[in-house]
Amino acid sequence: MVLGAATILDNPRSHSYLCRLSIRIMNLNRPVADKVEKVLDTLRDRLSYQDALPQLIGLGIVSGLFASALVVVFRLMVETPLSLLPGNSPENFEGLSPLWRFLLPFLGALLLGLVLLGVKRQYHTIGVLHVLERLRNHQGRMPVGNLLVQLFGGTVALVSGQSVGREGPGVHLGAAIASLLGQWFDLPNNSMRTLIACGAAAAIAAAFDTPMAGVIFAMEVILMEYTIVGFIPVIVASVLGSTISQLVFGTHTLIVVPPLELGLLWEMPYLVFAGLLYTIAAVFYIRLHLYASRWRDRSVLGRYLVIGLLTGSVAVFVPQILGSGYDTLNAAVAGQLTVQVLIAIVVAKLIVTASVTGLGMIGGVIGPLLIIGGCLGGVLGIIGNSLVLESSSPGFYVILGMVAMMGAVLNAPLAAMVTILELSNNPAIIFPSMLIVVVACFGVQQLFKTQGIFAEQLRSLGHDSYEKPARQFLSRIGVRSAMSTSLEVVPTTISHKRARKIVDDAAIWIVIEQDDGEPILISTADLAKHLETSVAENPDGSKPAGEEAGMDSVEQDIDLTRIAARVFAMKTLESKCNLFEANRAIQADDVEALCVIRRFRKGFRVVGVLTRDGIKQISGI
Repeated sequence: MVLGAATILDNPRSHSYLCRLSIRIMNLNRPVADKVEKVLDTLRDRLSYQDALPQLIGLGIVSGLFASALVVVFRLMVETPLSLLPGNSPENFEGLSPLWRFLLPFLGALLLGLVLLGVKRQYHTIGVLHVLERLRNHQGRMPVGNLLVQLFGGTVALVSGQSVGREGPGVHLGAAIASLLGQWFDLPNNSMRTLIACGAAAAIAAAFDTPMAGVIFAMEVILMEYTIVGFIPVIVASVLGSTISQLVFGTHTLIVVPPLELGLLWEMPYLVFAGLLYTIAAVFYIRLHLYASRWRDRSVLGRYLVIGLLTGSVAVFVPQILGSGYDTLNAAVAGQLTVQVLIAIVVAKLIVTASVTGLGMIGGVIGPLLIIGGCLGGVLGIIGNSLVLESSSPGFYVILGMVAMMGAVLNAPLAAMVTILELSNNPAIIFPSMLIVVVACFGVQQLFKTQGIFAEQLRSLGHDSYEKPARQFLSRIGVRSAMSTSLEVVPTTISHKRARKIVDDAAIWIVIEQDDGEPILISTADLAKHLETSVAENPDGSKPAGEEAGMDSVEQDIDLTRIAARVFAMKTLESKCNLFEANRAIQADDVEALCVIRRFRKGFRVVGVLTRDGIKQISGI
């Protein structure tokens, strides 16, 4: 039933009427409903402009509240059943017996596989990849069905101890609820980008209590661009996300880090070596994930059975791979794990997480990357201490390893540094973390010609890894802000009287509606020249027969398709589109102009004209 409702809501024709439907549900009278619609239409017009900062801040507040509230609900759904683990610790999977270490992830994967068998395949795509794909190819309009699958599937995956993180589901949930708000109010497509970034930032902040990391992640990973107009609404949303998280869960630190700092400057070459080692680990992770993703076309139940068997079997011997694993990171920072245990965690977590996420397990990758990087850093720290006694503690290398692994795999060095800075609350890591993450990211991109995992996933699906600057620029501008509204909409044939009135009203364009095809466009100046020519052919200036009696003569009607005028072929385009969509439509259909329409329940209205030259003047392309 839930997915049936989601299917109805996913119908594109439904979104533009949801706001009016809500007004009727609230039993508002018609005058009030008209005023609300007028206010919303004014908001849509303003949001079409690139510099609509006050309106975008308002969207940041609303989307931040809804996104953080949904993520808080998601966290409660996950953490409440996990509190039943031994010791009342939501991360103590190590306290389970070997039998339950196998059964819990196996039964969880089996349950997910059975549920997904009854769900349409279009709803199986979830996580950060889904957000990026919808943002690039669907203007950020995300379906309800995928959100429901993410909410239920992410809960089951995390409760059953799958080797995944909670940040991927959080980003999807936050971005999706923000997108649905935009669709509910039929907002222009250019504002959907900022709306989704706000939802993602609020989700990260609510999930980890890291507001700065939420902002940088949204700009560096989701939007892949930095703009002042985009930054401020995202900051507002992220602050709200962190505030709501603290109100519900209180202030807490996921990773307890004692005072740590770089022991010797002579360790810098060793950090470079460590960065190169993280390069190899990151590339291995990305390529194993991509290899496993080739099997996603196989039976969903079969894939989830493999996931359950793999995770459960490895967890019997290395239980630290189960769950979020922050207790493991804290133990590594405190120096409570031996080299053998740390190496076993690195190898097991890397292979299992890359494989199961590639096969389609619902969950995020950031949490596992922190564990892999942190434990590998613990190994490097112990080795370094054995070589030089005065060098930095192993716990310091654990923190640096988290930065390097996350930054190299995601190709997001700044987001990684800010995330670990906020999680550890230790500014001493900034200087050495900048060195190690730069070496790791440089090695991944230049030595192995590999982009971040999300960019490689998009590429494997046939999409562009990164948006071109021209596309990013045009996507930030709505059609409403660029179109000309000085127009008259007329049928193919009009009277001389109507023609003179159009010229007197000084409209720039005339949109001619044809019964057997798309509308065409002429300029009013061409019609004025035609009328002047007609007067010149009648020197006495007398009116056509019939008009002296106040009537139009059928014989004197003007066929606008036959006058001497430059005729522009047109295609229709909805007013909520952005300039990138407009430019693509013009090029695809090889037309010179677009007829911009505003859809209503009982039809549509022409609201503007946008020409190819008009787009060139704005974009310079």
